[in-house]
Amino acid sequence: MQTFFVEIKCALGRTYEVANALAEAEIASEIYSTAGHFDILAKFYVEAGVDIGHFVGERVQIIPGIVDTHTLITFKAF
Repeated sequence: MQTFFVEIKCALGRTYEVANALAEAEIASEIYSTAGHFDILAKFYVEAGVDIGHFVGERVQIIPGIVDTHTLITFKAF
């Protein structure tokens, strides 16, 4: 399994709508609201070999209300 996080910037007033859409899609294992440059931090797991760029582009960025994303790929948990 590959683990990665996506910081999500939402259109004004649409954070909860985006978070609910992520939850309903059942693609993120954890979803948090955050303060700062991004509104949501979501944790994802995909099978080894899955192209994370395509996953984010085809499964995450298509959610209405998302303005921008920043993907953080992880290597090892301690």
